[in-house]
Amino acid sequence: LQKIPAMNHNAASHRRLDHRIRLLIPLCLVILAGQCGWATAVFGAQKTLTGDRIPVADGELIVHPVNHATLVLGWKGLAIYVDPVGGADRFSNLPGPDLILLTDLHSDHLDMDTLKALAGENTAIIAPSATIKRLPDTLRTWAKILDNGETKSLLGLKIEAIPAYNLTEERQKYHTKGRGNGYVLTLGETRVYISGDTEETPEMRALKNIHLSFLCMNLPYTMTVEQAATAVRAFRPKIVYPYHYRGSDLEKFKQLVGDDVGVEVRIRDWYQ
Repeated sequence: LQKIPAMNHNAASHRRLDHRIRLLIPLCLVILAGQCGWATAVFGAQKTLTGDRIPVADGELIVHPVNHATLVLGWKGLAIYVDPVGGADRFSNLPGPDLILLTDLHSDHLDMDTLKALAGENTAIIAPSATIKRLPDTLRTWAKILDNGETKSLLGLKIEAIPAYNLTEERQKYHTKGRGNGYVLTLGETRVYISGDTEETPEMRALKNIHLSFLCMNLPYTMTVEQAATAVRAFRPKIVYPYHYRGSDLEKFKQLVGDDVGVEVRIRDWYQ
């Protein structure tokens, strides 16, 4: 009978000890996670894509300017990179790419070190054959060729390769017909045109039902603001973003497009 209180006392002590251990375990895990580098993965904020949020038929499209010819689009949880250059640090705060579109082989569109740092085996890469030939073996194995006039469907979207080339005789040395691509992406019911390096070609003028477009304009490599404005007034996207525009007069472009054809010109800073 004298041992019963002692047994009760030990049981109570064990319960208090168990309670303290349960409180300490999460703290120990947090400390261990920090030491092992897990804390960011477990507790860190998930990367999000910032930028213009454009309502579309089945959600929204996010437009994130990066630099010059480089941009990132977000749609239904996908991150679509266009011509990523400038090193991986430039993209460190952005979601990793699900799809990379390459338009041409010049260094402001194709950067091997950046591609190798960003792309993984689950990253789809689309490029014209002349560009894919420049890729290292590690990337070429899963890159897909898409040449002028061809179409592919993947990741729930359709990709059309639009010829991108120079027409003016003295500029033809920069971009020959058949080498580079522009792209039309069909995202659900939304069609997005990315021009790549080009002038005002018949293929561009013939585009139909473009909701959003990214149009290059700079000399001597692509086209004048006058050519770009004429093209926009021909294929009439609902929204056009000038990009790849170093040295161009964007206000003049906006005036030339005018407000009588239902096109909204959005000027954003690609050269921060």
